Amino acid sequence: MNGISLARQFYLSQVQPGLASVPHAAALLGPGSEVLGYDDEVSPDHDFGPRVQVFYIDRDTVGEFFVQLLGFDPGAGVSVADWLLTPTQLLASLTRGAVFHDPADTLHRRRAALEWYPDDVWRYALAAGWLKVSQEEAFVGRTGSTGDTLGSRLLAARLAREMVRLSFLISRRWAPYAKWLGRAFRELPLAAQVGPQLTAALSAASWREREDALCTAGSVLAAATNELGLCPALDPSPRQFYNRDIRVLQAERYTIALAAEITDPSLRAVLEHFGVRHGTIPRLPGTIDQALDSTDLLGDPALFRAAAPMLGLTR
Repeated sequence: MNGISLARQFYLSQVQPGLASVPHAAALLGPGSEVLGYDDEVSPDHDFGPRVQVFYIDRDTVGEFFVQLLGFDPGAGVSVADWLLTPTQLLASLTRGAVFHDPADTLHRRRAALEWYPDDVWRYALAAGWLKVSQEEAFVGRTGSTGDTLGSRLLAARLAREMVRLSFLISRRWAPYAKWLGRAFRELPLAAQVGPQLTAALSAASWREREDALCTAGSVLAAATNELGLCPALDPSPRQFYNRDIRVLQAERYTIALAAEITDPSLRAVLEHFGVRHGTIPRLPGTIDQALDSTDLLGDPALFRAAAPMLGLTR
């Protein structure tokens, strides 16, 4: 029996009967592989078992629960700062899982508020994701051509991870934490086209093969970005990197195009705060988990919300 089924049975048979006259909501949300549906025979060796969260509506424990995990209550609205400062792994853990009882819609309302970014925040996150690709895409060939095979492989792995995360953004799905990132990626429709290319890039014997696979994967993601209609469509084909014998997507083109479509005042202020480089390319740190990669920081709202100034946000 998987964890969600176990929790539902536990609630219905053991918990709900004793709360028949008490206004409450009940769910399984937050941390835990079973919340994402990824528990297996190994999972019971820690923090696994019949469990359920019970929220007493008349005591506002629902809001307190979300504040404890996120640092804010989505029932009161989600600001641009809230979106940019909240790791996607936490958003995944609160919008997946299961709700067993919610007669007043106190849980459903908050989960719906966290379902996906507003369009301008989505543009901003996509722009930052493409910027991260652009900053290193030429280095796979540059290092490989000097005989630095390890360096080329390391860069390919970094780019593959960024493309996986871009796949989640394009697919409107919250990316989970590292342990389940690959498994959750396989569930995305884009994975059928992008996954084999990323696998080929990571296993390639030569930097040419590595570069070719990454360019192909990038082109698929670029075409999928065009289909979102969040910015004018661009040519998704790879091209030569200046006059060098290196092929890239020139991913910063998407950063420029997406950022140009953002009209939200808070995000415009962030863009203006950081400015541009090379005259046209926005310098944007992106969301908290695009800017930082610390397990301890991304799991503690007191820490990740303290990063607001680093992201160009004022509170």
